[in-house]
Amino acid sequence: MFSDNATNFAGASSELHELYLLLRQQHTIDAIEDFRMPREIRWHFIPPRSPHVGGLWEAGVKSTKYFIRRTAGETKLTEEEWHTLLVQIEGMLNSRPLIAQTADPTDFKIITPAHLLTGRAINAIPEPSYDAIKPGTLSRWQHIQKMRSDFWKRWSVDYLSQLQQRQKWNKQHTNVRVGDLVLMKEDNIPPLQWKMGRVTELHPGQDAYTRVVSVKTATGVFQRSIVKLAVLPIDDSDRYRGCD
Repeated sequence: MFSDNATNFAGASSELHELYLLLRQQHTIDAIEDFRMPREIRWHFIPPRSPHVGGLWEAGVKSTKYFIRRTAGETKLTEEEWHTLLVQIEGMLNSRPLIAQTADPTDFKIITPAHLLTGRAINAIPEPSYDAIKPGTLSRWQHIQKMRSDFWKRWSVDYLSQLQQRQKWNKQHTNVRVGDLVLMKEDNIPPLQWKMGRVTELHPGQDAYTRVVSVKTATGVFQRSIVKLAVLPIDDSDRYRGCD
Protein backbone atom coordinates (compact mmCIF):
# COMPACT_ATOMS: atom_id res chain seq x y z
CA MET A 1 0.00 0.00 0.00
CA PHE A 2 1.33 3.44 -0.95
CA SER A 3 -0.14 6.68 0.45
CA ASP A 4 0.79 10.02 1.92
CA ASN A 5 1.60 10.35 5.62
CA ALA A 6 -1.86 11.43 6.77
CA THR A 7 -2.78 10.42 10.31
CA ASN A 8 -5.75 8.30 9.16
CA PHE A 9 -3.46 6.20 6.94
CA ALA A 10 -0.88 5.87 9.73
CA GLY A 11 -3.61 4.77 12.13
CA ALA A 12 -4.95 2.24 9.60
CA SER A 13 -1.45 0.81 9.21
CA SER A 14 -1.16 0.36 12.98
CA GLU A 15 -4.59 -1.30 13.22
CA LEU A 16 -3.80 -3.72 10.39
CA HIS A 17 -0.45 -4.58 11.96
CA GLU A 18 -2.12 -5.34 15.31
CA LEU A 19 -4.64 -7.56 13.52
CA TYR A 20 -1.80 -9.32 11.70
CA LEU A 21 -0.01 -10.04 14.99
CA LEU A 22 -3.24 -11.26 16.60
CA LEU A 23 -3.97 -13.70 13.78
CA ARG A 24 -0.45 -15.10 13.99
CA GLN A 25 -0.75 -15.99 17.69
CA GLN A 26 -1.16 -19.70 18.27
CA HIS A 27 -4.09 -19.40 20.68
CA THR A 28 -5.98 -17.35 18.06
CA ILE A 29 -5.28 -19.99 15.42
CA ASP A 30 -6.45 -22.72 17.80
CA ALA A 31 -9.64 -20.82 18.65
CA ILE A 32 -10.47 -20.34 14.96
CA GLU A 33 -9.84 -24.01 14.26
CA ASP A 34 -12.00 -25.10 17.21
CA PHE A 35 -14.84 -22.89 15.95
CA ARG A 36 -14.51 -23.80 12.29
CA MET A 37 -13.96 -27.57 12.33
CA PRO A 38 -17.40 -28.70 13.64
CA ARG A 39 -19.17 -26.19 11.39
CA GLU A 40 -18.22 -27.36 7.93
CA ILE A 41 -20.74 -26.54 5.20
CA ARG A 42 -22.74 -29.63 4.27
CA TRP A 43 -23.63 -29.57 0.57
CA HIS A 44 -26.67 -31.58 -0.51
CA PHE A 45 -27.22 -32.26 -4.21
CA ILE A 46 -30.49 -33.25 -5.82
CA PRO A 47 -30.39 -36.12 -8.36
CA PRO A 48 -29.07 -35.23 -11.84
CA ARG A 49 -31.69 -34.05 -14.33
CA SER A 50 -34.41 -34.04 -11.68
CA PRO A 51 -35.43 -30.39 -11.22
CA HIS A 52 -38.76 -31.41 -9.67
CA VAL A 53 -36.80 -32.56 -6.60
CA GLY A 54 -35.59 -28.98 -6.15
CA GLY A 55 -38.97 -27.97 -4.77
CA LEU A 56 -39.37 -24.28 -3.99
CA TRP A 57 -36.30 -22.91 -5.74
CA GLU A 58 -37.07 -24.73 -8.99
CA ALA A 59 -40.68 -23.58 -8.77
CA GLY A 60 -39.37 -20.03 -8.43
CA VAL A 61 -37.14 -20.44 -11.49
CA LYS A 62 -40.05 -21.86 -13.50
CA SER A 63 -42.36 -19.02 -12.44
CA THR A 64 -39.74 -16.38 -13.31
CA LYS A 65 -39.11 -17.83 -16.77
CA TYR A 66 -42.85 -18.05 -17.43
CA PHE A 67 -43.51 -14.41 -16.61
CA ILE A 68 -40.43 -13.20 -18.50
CA ARG A 69 -41.79 -14.94 -21.60
CA ARG A 70 -45.24 -13.46 -20.98
CA THR A 71 -43.77 -9.99 -20.51
CA ALA A 72 -41.16 -9.89 -23.27
CA GLY A 73 -43.03 -12.02 -25.80
CA GLU A 74 -41.55 -11.60 -29.27
CA THR A 75 -40.00 -8.21 -28.48
CA LYS A 76 -36.56 -7.75 -30.04
CA LEU A 77 -34.16 -6.41 -27.44
CA THR A 78 -30.47 -5.62 -27.65
CA GLU A 79 -27.99 -7.23 -25.27
CA GLU A 80 -27.88 -4.05 -23.17
CA GLU A 81 -31.66 -3.87 -23.00
CA TRP A 82 -31.91 -7.51 -21.93
CA HIS A 83 -29.23 -6.89 -19.31
CA THR A 84 -31.14 -3.88 -17.93
CA LEU A 85 -34.45 -5.75 -17.78
CA LEU A 86 -33.00 -8.91 -16.21
CA VAL A 87 -31.06 -6.98 -13.56
CA GLN A 88 -34.25 -5.15 -12.58
CA ILE A 89 -36.16 -8.45 -12.45
CA GLU A 90 -33.36 -9.88 -10.31
CA GLY A 91 -33.89 -6.98 -7.90
CA MET A 92 -37.61 -7.78 -7.68
CA LEU A 93 -36.95 -11.46 -6.96
CA ASN A 94 -34.42 -10.58 -4.26
CA SER A 95 -36.82 -8.12 -2.62
CA ARG A 96 -39.38 -10.77 -1.68
CA PRO A 97 -40.12 -11.13 2.06
CA LEU A 98 -38.70 -14.18 3.84
CA ILE A 99 -39.14 -13.59 7.56
CA ALA A 100 -39.59 -10.80 10.09
CA GLN A 101 -36.43 -9.09 11.35
CA THR A 102 -37.70 -8.91 14.93
CA ALA A 103 -40.61 -10.06 17.08
CA ASP A 104 -41.46 -6.45 17.95
CA PRO A 105 -45.20 -5.99 17.16
CA THR A 106 -44.54 -2.40 16.04
CA ASP A 107 -41.75 -3.41 13.63
CA PHE A 108 -42.69 -4.11 10.01
CA LYS A 109 -39.14 -4.73 8.75
CA ILE A 110 -38.40 -7.98 6.95
CA ILE A 111 -35.42 -10.03 5.85
CA THR A 112 -35.17 -10.55 2.10
CA PRO A 113 -32.72 -12.45 -0.12
CA ALA A 114 -31.06 -9.07 -0.74
CA HIS A 115 -30.12 -8.88 2.95
CA LEU A 116 -28.27 -12.18 2.61
CA LEU A 117 -26.51 -11.04 -0.57
CA THR A 118 -25.71 -7.37 0.13
CA GLY A 119 -26.63 -6.82 3.79
CA ARG A 120 -29.49 -4.43 3.02
CA ALA A 121 -32.81 -4.15 1.25
CA ILE A 122 -33.02 -3.29 -2.45
CA ASN A 123 -34.57 0.06 -3.36
CA ALA A 124 -35.74 1.31 -6.75
CA ILE A 125 -36.08 4.78 -8.25
CA PRO A 126 -39.80 5.52 -8.79
CA GLU A 127 -40.87 5.41 -12.42
CA PRO A 128 -44.09 6.83 -13.90
CA SER A 129 -46.70 4.45 -15.27
CA TYR A 130 -46.65 3.97 -19.03
CA ASP A 131 -49.82 1.87 -19.23
CA ALA A 132 -51.90 4.66 -20.77
CA ILE A 133 -49.30 5.47 -23.45
CA LYS A 134 -49.36 3.74 -26.82
CA PRO A 135 -46.42 1.30 -27.07
CA GLY A 136 -45.35 2.74 -30.42
CA THR A 137 -44.67 6.16 -28.89
CA LEU A 138 -42.47 4.91 -26.04
CA SER A 139 -38.72 5.40 -26.05
CA ARG A 140 -36.56 2.30 -25.63
CA TRP A 141 -35.99 3.10 -21.93
CA GLN A 142 -39.71 3.65 -21.35
CA HIS A 143 -40.46 0.39 -23.12
CA ILE A 144 -38.07 -1.50 -20.82
CA GLN A 145 -39.61 0.13 -17.77
CA LYS A 146 -43.11 -0.82 -18.94
CA MET A 147 -41.96 -4.44 -19.34
CA ARG A 148 -40.46 -4.27 -15.85
CA SER A 149 -43.76 -2.99 -14.44
CA ASP A 150 -45.75 -5.66 -16.31
CA PHE A 151 -43.49 -8.40 -14.94
CA TRP A 152 -43.93 -7.09 -11.39
CA LYS A 153 -47.73 -6.98 -11.62
CA ARG A 154 -47.91 -10.59 -12.80
CA TRP A 155 -45.13 -12.13 -10.74
CA SER A 156 -45.87 -10.45 -7.39
CA VAL A 157 -49.52 -11.53 -7.47
CA ASP A 158 -48.54 -15.08 -8.42
CA TYR A 159 -45.86 -15.19 -5.71
CA LEU A 160 -48.24 -14.09 -2.97
CA SER A 161 -50.82 -16.62 -4.15
CA GLN A 162 -48.20 -19.36 -3.90
CA LEU A 163 -47.40 -18.31 -0.33
CA GLN A 164 -51.07 -18.63 0.59
CA GLN A 165 -51.41 -22.07 -1.02
CA ARG A 166 -48.16 -23.58 0.23
CA GLN A 167 -48.56 -26.73 2.35
CA LYS A 168 -52.37 -26.56 2.35
CA TRP A 169 -52.48 -29.98 0.73
CA ASN A 170 -50.96 -31.81 3.69
CA LYS A 171 -51.29 -29.59 6.75
CA GLN A 172 -54.21 -28.16 8.67
CA HIS A 173 -53.81 -24.48 9.45
CA THR A 174 -54.49 -22.82 12.76
CA ASN A 175 -56.07 -19.38 12.92
CA VAL A 176 -54.02 -16.26 12.34
CA ARG A 177 -52.62 -14.94 15.59
CA VAL A 178 -52.31 -11.44 17.03
CA GLY A 179 -48.79 -10.13 16.44
CA ASP A 180 -48.23 -12.06 13.19
CA LEU A 181 -46.32 -10.20 10.52
CA VAL A 182 -48.28 -10.47 7.28
CA LEU A 183 -47.76 -9.64 3.63
CA MET A 184 -50.85 -7.88 2.28
CA LYS A 185 -52.21 -8.50 -1.20
CA GLU A 186 -52.92 -5.02 -2.57
CA ASP A 187 -53.50 -3.62 -6.05
CA ASN A 188 -51.25 -1.13 -7.85
CA ILE A 189 -48.21 -1.57 -5.61
CA PRO A 190 -45.06 -0.23 -7.37
CA PRO A 191 -42.14 -2.58 -8.11
CA LEU A 192 -39.99 -3.70 -5.15
CA GLN A 193 -42.60 -2.49 -2.67
CA TRP A 194 -44.30 -4.99 -0.36
CA LYS A 195 -47.06 -3.85 1.97
CA MET A 196 -46.38 -5.35 5.39
CA GLY A 197 -48.47 -5.21 8.55
CA ARG A 198 -49.01 -6.72 11.99
CA VAL A 199 -52.23 -8.42 13.03
CA THR A 200 -53.68 -6.46 15.95
CA GLU A 201 -57.16 -7.98 16.35
CA LEU A 202 -59.02 -11.12 15.29
CA HIS A 203 -62.66 -11.18 14.18
CA PRO A 204 -63.71 -14.85 14.45
CA GLY A 205 -66.93 -16.17 12.97
CA GLN A 206 -69.58 -18.31 14.62
CA ASP A 207 -67.48 -21.43 13.98
CA ALA A 208 -64.58 -19.88 15.95
CA TYR A 209 -62.39 -19.65 12.82
CA THR A 210 -60.95 -16.28 11.95
CA ARG A 211 -61.56 -15.07 8.41
CA VAL A 212 -61.18 -11.32 8.99
CA VAL A 213 -58.50 -9.53 10.99
CA SER A 214 -57.37 -6.00 11.75
CA VAL A 215 -53.92 -5.23 10.41
CA LYS A 216 -51.73 -2.34 11.52
CA THR A 217 -49.45 -0.88 8.84
CA ALA A 218 -47.18 2.13 8.66
CA THR A 219 -50.15 4.18 7.36
CA GLY A 220 -52.97 2.99 9.62
CA VAL A 221 -55.13 0.08 10.74
CA PHE A 222 -57.22 -1.83 8.18
CA GLN A 223 -59.56 -4.80 8.22
CA ARG A 224 -58.63 -7.50 5.74
CA SER A 225 -59.83 -10.99 4.89
CA ILE A 226 -57.17 -13.61 5.62
CA VAL A 227 -57.33 -14.70 1.96
CA LYS A 228 -55.69 -11.35 1.19
CA LEU A 229 -52.82 -12.04 3.63
CA ALA A 230 -49.77 -14.28 3.74
CA VAL A 231 -48.27 -14.86 7.18
CA LEU A 232 -44.50 -14.64 7.74
CA PRO A 233 -42.55 -16.77 8.40
CA ILE A 234 -44.17 -18.79 5.65
CA ASP A 235 -42.99 -22.23 6.78
CA ASP A 236 -43.22 -21.93 10.54
CA SER A 237 -43.92 -25.50 11.68
CA ASP A 238 -45.47 -24.51 15.00
CA ARG A 239 -48.32 -22.84 13.12
CA TYR A 240 -49.73 -26.17 12.00
CA ARG A 241 -51.38 -29.09 13.74
CA GLY A 242 -52.55 -32.57 12.83
CA CYS A 243 -49.46 -33.45 10.75
CA ASP A 244 -46.63 -35.78 11.75
